[in-house]
Amino acid sequence: MAAILIQNACLLPIDEAMSIIDRGWMHVENGTIQAIGSGEPPRIEGAELIDVDGNVIMPGMVNPHAHLAMTLFRGLGEDVDDRLFRYVLPMERKFVSPEMVRVGTLLGALESIEAGVTTIADMYYYETEVGRALDQAGLRGVVGQTLATFDPPDHKTIDQGFALVEDLVSEFSGHERIVPSIAPHAPYSTDIDVMARVARWAEDHPDVPVQLHLAEMDSEMEWCRKNHGLRPVAVVEKAGLLRPGLIAAHCLHIDPFEIERMAKADVRVAHNARSNAKAGRGIAPIEAMRAAGIKVGIATDGPMSGNTLDLFSQFGPVSMFQKLLGHSRKPMPAAQVIRMATLEGAQVLGLDSRIGSLEPGKQADLIRIDLSAPRMQPIYDIYATLVFSAMPVDVQDVMVGGRWIMRGRKVESLERKEILRDAGQIATAFKAEMARIDAAG
Repeated sequence: MAAILIQNACLLPIDEAMSIIDRGWMHVENGTIQAIGSGEPPRIEGAELIDVDGNVIMPGMVNPHAHLAMTLFRGLGEDVDDRLFRYVLPMERKFVSPEMVRVGTLLGALESIEAGVTTIADMYYYETEVGRALDQAGLRGVVGQTLATFDPPDHKTIDQGFALVEDLVSEFSGHERIVPSIAPHAPYSTDIDVMARVARWAEDHPDVPVQLHLAEMDSEMEWCRKNHGLRPVAVVEKAGLLRPGLIAAHCLHIDPFEIERMAKADVRVAHNARSNAKAGRGIAPIEAMRAAGIKVGIATDGPMSGNTLDLFSQFGPVSMFQKLLGHSRKPMPAAQVIRMATLEGAQVLGLDSRIGSLEPGKQADLIRIDLSAPRMQPIYDIYATLVFSAMPVDVQDVMVGGRWIMRGRKVESLERKEILRDAGQIATAFKAEMARIDAAG
């Protein structure tokens, strides 16, 4: 790849001090960051010179928990109390197919790129299709094949589920951007025997991350108490799955003892503030988790639950909910929100040696954010501006591994009209099925 020299930037490298480099520059070549600095940039023969006119250059954002294909369920039955059982689960069993997953994932990838998200951890069905779609989009992904015992769309037995995991690992092992993962759905939807089998499998496949929903709902708490006399974290620990690198999504109902156990086990957490609040499920104690040493990333959850796949819409809730818990403005300062959206999200996924900050030797995953919108001015604290004022539309350019996949708001790696057309066709079938369900009572 040709050399690129970005100059005149408000550079946010996401280092230990959360530095802000005015008039910053960055040299990118062969897909990696070669050097960064401030002031007058070096002369690099043959380099493409890009003057960003004071715009922000920062690492691409990391979304450590999503169900991308569920873009196709976005907004469906929002005001129906039992929509999960009335519409979603029956329609998943009827409609979820490799083609539906491909279309929904491409729609989610398009949305993510436009919002400056460059890495996504996904868990759903037919996950090889998710990996292929993210690869086509030029994104990074940790793609988790879901395992569950509730008759999911792509496997009728756990043995069949493990076979899908093996296929996923076979296809993407060693891929430069796509990491295969195994994803037992949750304690209540797999139980100890399945989680224990996953734990044994993971011991034999140490390079394959494990993703899991954990301590998310009151009904989960009750299921664990009724069936095992334990809380969810203890059930997972009993199964041997409370292990280094476990990516645990939600973690709402966590007490101080469990936080200590999770920190000791090196469990990482994907925090879904918006979808948690929208479902009325509570506020995760992420300040306490981070104080204990647990890495916490900011996630969107599936777009059926949280509606959007951009992290900007998460930033306000992430910060404000912790301030509500602490009855103060001090908790969850803006700079730490951006750190969670970048480097800490990469740490949750075990990718921080490659991405998450702008430093020589790391992959050139970066975004350019325009600061010219009236709602962004004036700027006293760039991190506060990004957290409380910025929106996806402010993201102008997106680079992954040294390749521009969006320039000037135009996504270059995907066909926008084709994706929207295909998604609309599937939505038409969904609407017809909802009408049929309603007519049947």
